[in-house]
Amino acid sequence: MRSAHVMIAAPLALLLAGCGGVADGAAASPPPSRAAASRASAGATPAAKAPGSGRDGAEERPAAGAGVPAPDAPIPSDPAELAAALRTTTTDLYAAIDRWTKGGQESPPQDVVLLSLHQQRIYRVLARDAALTRRTAERLPARLAAEARDNATAVGRLLSLARPISAARRKQMRLAEPLPAERLRGYMTRAEKRFGVDWEVLAAVMLVETKFGRVTSSSSAGAQGPMQFMPATWRQYGLGGDIHDARDAVLGAANYLKASGAPGDYRRALYAYNHSDHYVDAVQAHARQMRRDPRSFYAYYNWQVFVLSAKGDVRLTGPR
Repeated sequence: MRSAHVMIAAPLALLLAGCGGVADGAAASPPPSRAAASRASAGATPAAKAPGSGRDGAEERPAAGAGVPAPDAPIPSDPAELAAALRTTTTDLYAAIDRWTKGGQESPPQDVVLLSLHQQRIYRVLARDAALTRRTAERLPARLAAEARDNATAVGRLLSLARPISAARRKQMRLAEPLPAERLRGYMTRAEKRFGVDWEVLAAVMLVETKFGRVTSSSSAGAQGPMQFMPATWRQYGLGGDIHDARDAVLGAANYLKASGAPGDYRRALYAYNHSDHYVDAVQAHARQMRRDPRSFYAYYNWQVFVLSAKGDVRLTGPR
């Protein structure tokens, strides 16, 4: 997981696909994953069309309802307008998440999908301009200002690791719809009970690594699965499970982080997972926001896969 995080989950291209890599002088046990400037691995089969918001993987374009931004709605550049947009988007998004999680619906409704995407796009703008982030945060209430700083910091740290990837490599990336949010969160809370590693940290790692499983390609270095483990590390910490199974991967990640110092020293543990201070900063910032407001997990769950191209951001998943 180390140098060019492509996902911006990162996670990079923005997806930011995965990370990792053993740093010079690293311990004998390799970190779970290695950074990949792209999700495509040598010989990877071409991906199908990027999935939309539907569970069947078909592309969909949800009709934006009243007050719900379209997938590519303009993002303001003026601090006052950006603050107003972020405040409205966040308020509406959390209200929509409350309706979703209380209603028993498995798939996210269109308003959650569209508002989460708009929120993500706002933070991608803020992440590239520290002065704009500062001027925008000054116009927000304290709690939202803290959220904005953490999200802008996380996205910015990951973007600093990203490198553009070609159209040919983008076509090789394998993408899929994630498992239901509640199922993934259940895997994480059970792993927390077993290993003592905060579920929010596990969620932040999966967000950064594969956007909750949306990226299914192996990294160029060979890291695999939703938590991006190198096979050798998986043999040590995977508890005999399937590296590509989300439940097993979450347990393996919790086991590895526990062995590397969590929960007593999360920074040390996360650095072992991916030898990059920027990676550690990003994971901790996202985890901090989920501790502040657990609804952020459901927003992050609906953040889409972006990659960097020579001409700027390219979104690979989500509504069109």
